[in-house]
Amino acid sequence: MSAASVERPHGDRPLIAEANRLMERNPGYRVEIIGGQILVSPPPDGPHAVALTDLMLPFVTAGLHGAESKVVQGIGLWLPTGTEDYAIPDLSVVDADYHDHYVENNCYDPVCFRLVLEVTSSNYRTDLRDKVKAYASAKIPVYVIVDRRHQRLHVLTEPAGVEYENHRPHSPGEIVTLPSSIGGQVTLNVDEILKAGQPDVG
Repeated sequence: MSAASVERPHGDRPLIAEANRLMERNPGYRVEIIGGQILVSPPPDGPHAVALTDLMLPFVTAGLHGAESKVVQGIGLWLPTGTEDYAIPDLSVVDADYHDHYVENNCYDPVCFRLVLEVTSSNYRTDLRDKVKAYASAKIPVYVIVDRRHQRLHVLTEPAGVEYENHRPHSPGEIVTLPSSIGGQVTLNVDEILKAGQPDVG
């Protein structure tokens, strides 16, 4: 998903109103506000969607979609980085009572998020830079990035300020076990995930 920045609109119209207008005019696009800027991402390609589905399975198998937690796609995460900032991770593991943490604009308080995951497309810089700062600021315990461009799977833990103290990239052939703090034992096969997400060549 390529992301284009949109400067704050003229006049008194808030960013969220502008973001919602853009979503209404562009069905299927993802609109986020990060660092006070609106980011618009077109719908993902097929391999992105397949990789995301493949990634859900180990979380569900580990029992994370049940009474204590839920595995969800495209749920809004309210960010502390600006008065109107929010992100929409590709995949999240949230507490089952996330409904109790509703903030506004279909977004939820970061306190109920155990993990967020992004599968990159042409917007890989946003996932690898801007969202690292945003998710660390929100104190999201685990951030996983499937970096399709560089063929790596990144696992970031221990948020501190605007960075994660622990950032470990994994290469094809590695098997990665995510921290048990997410509520279950999830093991990811880096090779399989990256192959599933291999972009189509047009």
